[in-house]
Amino acid sequence: MVALGLGRSTSLVGRAAELETCGDLLEAVRTGESRVLVLSGDPGVGKSALLYQLTGRATDCQVFRVIGVQSEMELVFAGLHQLCAPMLDRVDTLPDPQRDALRAAFGLCEGPTPKPFLIGLAVLGLLAETSAERPVLCVVDDFQWLDRASAQTLGFVARRLAAESVGLIFGARDITAELAGIPQLPVRPLPHEFASELLKSALTGSMDVRVRDQIVTETGGNPLAVLEWVRSTTPQRLAGGFGLLTVSALPSRIEESFGLQLTAMPVQTQRLLRLAAADPSGDAALVWRAATTMGIPFHAATPAVEAGLAEFGARVWFRHPLLRSAVYRSASVTDRHDIHVALAEATDAQLDPDRRAWHRAQAATAPDEDTAADLERSAARAQARGGPAAAAAFLERAGLLSADAGRRGARLLSAGQASLQAGNYDAALRLLANVEAGPLDPLQQATADLLHGQVAFASGMGSDAPPLLLRAAKRLQRFDIDQAREIYLAAWMAAFFAGSPVSGGGLPEVSKAVRDLLPRSDRPGKPELVLDALSSMVVAGPAAAAPAMRVAVELFTHAGNTTDEVLRWSWFAHPVAIALWDNDAWRAILVRYVESIRAAGVLDMMPIALSSLATVTAWSGDFAATTAMMAESDAICQATGAPAAALPPILLACFRGDRAVAELLARPVIDDAAATGNSCALIWAQWVMAVLYNGLGQYRQAVDVARSAVGPTGHYVLARWPLPEVVEAASRAGDTDLADEALLRLEESVCPGSTDAGLGLLARSRALRSDGEAAEVLYREAVDRLGRTCLRPELARAHLLYGEWLRRAGRRVDARAELRIAHEMLAAMDMGAFAERARRELLATGERVGQPDTEQANPLTAQEALIARLARDGRTNPEIGAQLFLSARTVEWHLHKVFAKLGIASRRELAAVLAGAD
Repeated sequence: MVALGLGRSTSLVGRAAELETCGDLLEAVRTGESRVLVLSGDPGVGKSALLYQLTGRATDCQVFRVIGVQSEMELVFAGLHQLCAPMLDRVDTLPDPQRDALRAAFGLCEGPTPKPFLIGLAVLGLLAETSAERPVLCVVDDFQWLDRASAQTLGFVARRLAAESVGLIFGARDITAELAGIPQLPVRPLPHEFASELLKSALTGSMDVRVRDQIVTETGGNPLAVLEWVRSTTPQRLAGGFGLLTVSALPSRIEESFGLQLTAMPVQTQRLLRLAAADPSGDAALVWRAATTMGIPFHAATPAVEAGLAEFGARVWFRHPLLRSAVYRSASVTDRHDIHVALAEATDAQLDPDRRAWHRAQAATAPDEDTAADLERSAARAQARGGPAAAAAFLERAGLLSADAGRRGARLLSAGQASLQAGNYDAALRLLANVEAGPLDPLQQATADLLHGQVAFASGMGSDAPPLLLRAAKRLQRFDIDQAREIYLAAWMAAFFAGSPVSGGGLPEVSKAVRDLLPRSDRPGKPELVLDALSSMVVAGPAAAAPAMRVAVELFTHAGNTTDEVLRWSWFAHPVAIALWDNDAWRAILVRYVESIRAAGVLDMMPIALSSLATVTAWSGDFAATTAMMAESDAICQATGAPAAALPPILLACFRGDRAVAELLARPVIDDAAATGNSCALIWAQWVMAVLYNGLGQYRQAVDVARSAVGPTGHYVLARWPLPEVVEAASRAGDTDLADEALLRLEESVCPGSTDAGLGLLARSRALRSDGEAAEVLYREAVDRLGRTCLRPELARAHLLYGEWLRRAGRRVDARAELRIAHEMLAAMDMGAFAERARRELLATGERVGQPDTEQANPLTAQEALIARLARDGRTNPEIGAQLFLSARTVEWHLHKVFAKLGIASRRELAAVLAGAD
């Protein structure tokens, strides 16, 4: 490696601050902490030199290296295998699901497609186990050239390291989505004086100062550009100023310098270097087998090694990645063909079929069905190992090598679907454009429509998705009625979230298409029954649809469903439960759905599922459980880099009466939802804000924020939630017409379900619009019905409204009894604004009530509280870690902090302490 070290020390001139930061990372790892850092900057700016220096100082650590290689980006988990290969002897210490996922990802065993998060947890566990022996330093250079699966996994691991003695440092040109949120250290070009010093240190003789300044200016202070220019020219030319740079872009200048050094080599050495550059595996034996085929002698390596361009030892190394790319690009088309043919022949078809297929593809100069089929088999293996991005690359190349138009379209469509799975929406749309430019049979056209709709829905273009999915479902009916039903369900849900009717794809259009076009089965299955309930609710109305809706809800509230059925269909059933005002069923469906997601490791839907479950849980008055769900959702979003769920924190702030926080969080959500036409998010936010203002007694503001839900274009499911708030606020604000209109809408929405929750809210709302004995009967009915539900906040508010009515009727003794119940319930649930409203009413009856104790605070963070609850419930450290994407060592570290904060010594004491806190 001596040749590769040339210029490493000199190129660190002027890098004192960067070296200090890297040194701090290393020192933290030595003392048992985890640290993560991204060195970002242009090619040649010095990232690799800093990483080289850091690894040289880490003599007391276990050092693992990964180097991204551009031509290996299509080989799934190639980069991750570089990192983990030395640690695989510890793989049996991992929990079985993680062990099996990692082995399957590396092609070491067969099995179901591994879940990405299980692979990430497995790598996290390997690092934790390895660091228990001695601190670990992982160095990942040229991150931008890692395969997508490896990049995503390493980004996941970087965000989850906490209590392990592990340092993870990346060298990357840009901060990509995989590295978002990770601390970064920009590595910038050298200031003029340090670049001049570097240039002087690299010269063997003197130089005219003006020429030196000109070189520094033209290289922009880029250390590699300075050093490579010195290597690529003569001192005489430099001294005279005749070898100054051109005005080309900096990477091009550096590669131009490398090219000059290459042309100085003997012809056979150039051929050998081009051959080595074409296979990034660094497998020296493979290179020499291919070299023998091409007639390149062994001694051809000597000039390259002596010049410091590359090393041919146990592995093949180039001095810099840009040198490798410059060497490869210097080959002519004919040379590249011959090189890849030789490498394909030299690659073992049994041991490394994917690399062989890729070399064959690179050698192809015309359509080649045999090579395309080979690539298609490689894509299937990549998919089986959990690498959809790699599968997409193989399939795209296979499509381009297909002579038959039908096979070409099918392979490119499959490539688009794999790109969608990988989250690469731009690539999926580009592939779709290529497919649609050629002839398509009807099934391929339907599949293309489906892919368009799926990309629109997944990428956030919500209003575009429903009509696209609807068109795909109509076309697919001819070929696969079961798949068509699935797509109709997806179109319905896309329209549900888009909210505002879209031309050709709103809820009315989707629902009518289902009723008009989809044939009925003699023995309908679960998806058909759910689809019938959803479409009937919109087309025929809730009253006529009530029997079908109750059937759909009952299907998913009993224990007879398989995990696959729960995962595929229960999410579509929960809006039906909401529409029936059946909060118990709504919660039961979501609890089982979340459990199934967790068990299957399919976590892309978990944040939105937890958000919905947090809504019904908070509405039940269990704010501690709601906070725990938010913490789990945040853990998932942090691990995946997805945006955190915005709605549950607003709900908690509104229910607690924290106006400042609620308005701060809600305003951007309301503005964005209004701008994008997302009435689902808009109505949800307006509902909870109306709860806030009613709690504060600011009824006019409650009316203003929620009155849009009363209009005829309200959301088919969620628009019913604000109705009780509008009735209360409008009644108190004197807007009787609006209150009566909202009451009428509430009656229409409640009657089909006939649940205690809906009828209890209806009775409470009717009482507000009634007088005398009729009002009292209705208040008592509301208390009775809501007392049989999980809606404790609504029950407490029924007591509050009843008490307020009694006080205004002059029945102060009776009022006190209701108001005491309301105050105690609301204060216990931490519904501060409503509790204060109850306290003021009690004072008005002549009863003394103390101010609430606002000093009590939970000493635990949200994550610590969640870990404590899971430990209390009997989960082991590995089980908690798997749920929250942490290593078992990090869970143990958090529990020690929990015990210290709570003043306890073991898990056995958690139940009593947490019961008091809850």
